Amino acid sequence: MTGANGTALSATGLHTFYGKSHILHGVSLEVAAGRITTLLGRNGAGKTTTLRSLIGLTPAREGRITIFGQETTRWPSFRVAALGVGYVPEGRRIFPNLSVEENLKVPLERSGPWSIARIYDLFPRLHERRHNRGRQLSGGEQQMLAIARALLVNPRLLMLDEPSQGLAPLVVREMFRIVEQMRSEGISVLLVEQNARMSLAIADHAYVLDDGAIVYSGPAKALAADEERVQALAGAGAGEWQADDSPLNGLSERYRNA
Repeated sequence: MTGANGTALSATGLHTFYGKSHILHGVSLEVAAGRITTLLGRNGAGKTTTLRSLIGLTPAREGRITIFGQETTRWPSFRVAALGVGYVPEGRRIFPNLSVEENLKVPLERSGPWSIARIYDLFPRLHERRHNRGRQLSGGEQQMLAIARALLVNPRLLMLDEPSQGLAPLVVREMFRIVEQMRSEGISVLLVEQNARMSLAIADHAYVLDDGAIVYSGPAKALAADEERVQALAGAGAGEWQADDSPLNGLSERYRNA
């Protein structure tokens, strides 16, 4: 079951705090069913906190979250996951002392097309290394293992936090190819990334988060065509989104380097 208008996930007005620190300021976004939605932004913009709020690990104090037509705003993360939501956190978080195969046996099984045998078809390298411990894998292999574990819960919605972080360029391209394949499998994807260009190349819709607030929402192709904005996202410089009459406006605002 999906929500209204084929929406897998909808969040409205999320305000999230760490102690007294106000991190998210009224974040609203949607993930269309069977599509890739990317959430971009610089370090510290609040991307990881957004995912943690959506999955229930850092509950928002205000706002509303609906996943597959059910309101999940106050749900613990295990209940959200049971709806068919897979989550690959930043930093991979595999079990270093377990073998690849043992790592793959950790997730609770849900009925669906993904099995360990099919995972090995998607990731032949994991099959080759199935008896190796997690700590013996390369960074790319660890990321493959983290995604594989999430797929084994047979998710309808997959949330990925910086899957390309720290990986070699060839491995990064392979990682994005795999994410793109998820869409062809009918899985809705919410992709948090710093690699703006590659994310926009595969995504259907893009959001930009800055200082805990959504400052752009629009088609990924439109944002990718605005080189100034893409460079601003890729760079380390801070900036502000200012109103202009650009045809690429998502929220009638524009990024300007400070």
